[in-house]
Amino acid sequence: MAKVDPFTREIIAQGLIAASEEMFLTWGRTSQSTIIYEVLDYAAGLTDSKGNLIGQANGVTGFLGAITYSVTATLDKFGLENLKPGDIILTNDPFTGSGTHLCDVSAVLPVFYEGEIVAFAANKGHWNEIGGKNLGSWSTNATEIYQEGLQFPVIKIYEEGKLNEAVRDMIAANCRTPDMTLGDLYAQTASLRIAEKRVLELLDKYGKEAVLESIENLLENGRKLALKELARMPKGSFEADGYIDANANNLGNVPIKVKVTITDEEFIIDLTGSGEQVAAPINCCKYGAFSAGRIIYHAILNPDAEPNEGFYSPLKVIAPEGSVFAAVRPAPVSTNWEATSHITDLVAKALAPVVPERITAGHFLSIIGTILAGIDDVTKQPYVLCEPQAGGWGAGCNKDGESGLVAIADGETFMIPAEVAEYKYPIIVEQYAFNTKTGAGKFRGGCGLIRDYRLLNSNGELTTIASKYQFPPWGFAGGGDGSPNVVEVHKADGSEPVAGATFSNYPMYKGDLVRFISGCGGGYGDPLERPVDKVWQDIKDEYITVAEAASDYGVVVDPDTLEVNHEKTKELREKMRKTI
Repeated sequence: MAKVDPFTREIIAQGLIAASEEMFLTWGRTSQSTIIYEVLDYAAGLTDSKGNLIGQANGVTGFLGAITYSVTATLDKFGLENLKPGDIILTNDPFTGSGTHLCDVSAVLPVFYEGEIVAFAANKGHWNEIGGKNLGSWSTNATEIYQEGLQFPVIKIYEEGKLNEAVRDMIAANCRTPDMTLGDLYAQTASLRIAEKRVLELLDKYGKEAVLESIENLLENGRKLALKELARMPKGSFEADGYIDANANNLGNVPIKVKVTITDEEFIIDLTGSGEQVAAPINCCKYGAFSAGRIIYHAILNPDAEPNEGFYSPLKVIAPEGSVFAAVRPAPVSTNWEATSHITDLVAKALAPVVPERITAGHFLSIIGTILAGIDDVTKQPYVLCEPQAGGWGAGCNKDGESGLVAIADGETFMIPAEVAEYKYPIIVEQYAFNTKTGAGKFRGGCGLIRDYRLLNSNGELTTIASKYQFPPWGFAGGGDGSPNVVEVHKADGSEPVAGATFSNYPMYKGDLVRFISGCGGGYGDPLERPVDKVWQDIKDEYITVAEAASDYGVVVDPDTLEVNHEKTKELREKMRKTI
């Protein structure tokens, strides 16, 4: 193989990453559904001919493993010999590589050059409707995967460039919003061709041998960086446990545990001892667990590292088959993010005492996935509002927590802007505010959000799920816990609100309001060590009240003048320290 100079290697490597990013942007610009073009609930990337991740654009962090495993599932089924130029493969089967739930559809395109597959372009995103028993497809009360929508068991949607019309017609016949769903399919597959075009341009410009060498070098550099970061980590085994507390299908809390073992060459996440899979959609399959492992491994080791197979090579995730973290067919997985998110939280909690500079306190964690759907009074067509909610993140060793950000498994995604939501759907966004019940600390937790949707349509149904409902985000190093997630439905007749963590096809009518209250992050450090001027500023900014300043931080402020009484503050803090 020809030797390529380091400058050319880097240009080629960055060109491959740019191809992934252009694929990502193309899909977002051409999609028809808000879950793609507003929320950005998708990801895109390239692998080599063996399925090793080369580069991936920012998007849903929960899809960090999806590119790799969607390609390897394609190779397992077809092999290199049964793939042709122009083929595009669809898969959303969680149990054979797609990894999440049926709404998240992966598409894979083999990139041929001189008659040989040199790479794969792959992307994965949330289709707003894919059939199943509920509007919006994913469900919080499913008991088996067959209730959750169409399954694509690694099939060709395009064969040598020709659309498989039978598959297209089957999709259209099984989705409540066929035009939108097919529009997203066409946008998704078109973006793959953009990435293919850019890879071919690199091959034409620099030659196949130079590109292949650059790919190998990119993966090797990723591996070296990972090992360098591992060398700086403490060695040993570290454990944590907890519960998935969404109480899906009234099955109670699911116990979970992890043991993280770090050596000079490996980062092992062992989930042995966690609860068995349940007849509720909070399970994830093993590929979802692998992806969750990548999320937290990447965040802890080096969040600035480019995602590629070399960087992830020291990572090993052990998830016993049949557990809530490695469910097997026909387990439901509609809200699989509850399981995958808790993996990241367990690992962070286990390692926080030994690498406090790399980890923040607990955050609201649950995506609080939301569907508000029904039949529009005016158009007589289905409407499906689907989005995540944002919330509060935990404080760190030198910073307050971030406010109003999406959860760790959602990454570079967003909520639907209020103006877009009101334009696209029969609702009014009546409130969009901070939830200020944060975890106290030397550095306080970030604020959650309060978001109200008033239904203007005669009918609707609410589907949502929120863990961290009973067990709020954890504080660390003396910091207080944050506040839990909760969803409330306020009836138009003024009756007592219905509050809970899980709503399944809950009927709503004109004038009813749903309120999403996302949790606040945990605090970091002793609240009595928070500088008085910061506490005073929090009062001014209305993050805390005068009473909370005294009870949580020992700072005495006159409620009328908002002046700090330094003498009484000193006395109160000394008294509070003695009682701890």
